[in-house]
Amino acid sequence: MELSDKIYQKVRKAIKAFGLIEEGDKILVGLSGGKDSLALLEFLARKRFSRQPNFEIVAVHVSMENVPYQADVDYLRAYAASFNVAFVHDVASFNPEQDAKRTPCFLCSWTRRKRMFALAKDLNCNKIALGHHLDDMVKTLLMNLTFQGSFSTMPPVLSMNKFEMKIIRPLCLVEEADLIAFSELRGFRKQKEVCPYEDNSNRTSVQSVLEQIEKLNPRAKSSLLRAMMRSEERRVGKECRSR
Repeated sequence: MELSDKIYQKVRKAIKAFGLIEEGDKILVGLSGGKDSLALLEFLARKRFSRQPNFEIVAVHVSMENVPYQADVDYLRAYAASFNVAFVHDVASFNPEQDAKRTPCFLCSWTRRKRMFALAKDLNCNKIALGHHLDDMVKTLLMNLTFQGSFSTMPPVLSMNKFEMKIIRPLCLVEEADLIAFSELRGFRKQKEVCPYEDNSNRTSVQSVLEQIEKLNPRAKSSLLRAMMRSEERRVGKECRSR
């Protein structure tokens, strides 16, 4: 099986298993310019072509004007156009001194996320698709266990009642190694300047921990995700029974 078909199979499995896409959806695809979001757009465009179900997608890139990184917006626009997908570019900013307890990464991410919610509403989208993959979800699980004492991670689908929106993660069953290989196969262009904070986060340290765990069990990521999903199912079940 070709790599693209292997990944697409996992995307379709996630969509079906978690009910990520439904008939008539209009989905904002967060296109950061990294390999994950580029792959996400391609596979959602491929799924849209099948018309099972019928849905629309629009690609959105939000630039942060006070963070010294730069994506090639013209490249992203042309990439979206190659799949006949509309492209929207927006610019936002945040004050890194507004919350001394929060890292620049958190403030940047949250500001960009809020802007995407606003754009999704303006574009009449009911869902936002993000490029988080299996490794992202497992690392978040380990970080939450280590730093917050919480057995939780980014779910495949999350209802944001405040914004009347759902966040979906169609790459949730795809390993990062496959996305790296896919990006090399496609020749994805890298950002012009990478974020100066990305190598200084706890997530980078947790990556090395995950690599050690995988030496003990090569299928550790899938096992950890299954454990988390079973825990979530039990939590939801208890809530339903208590109502």
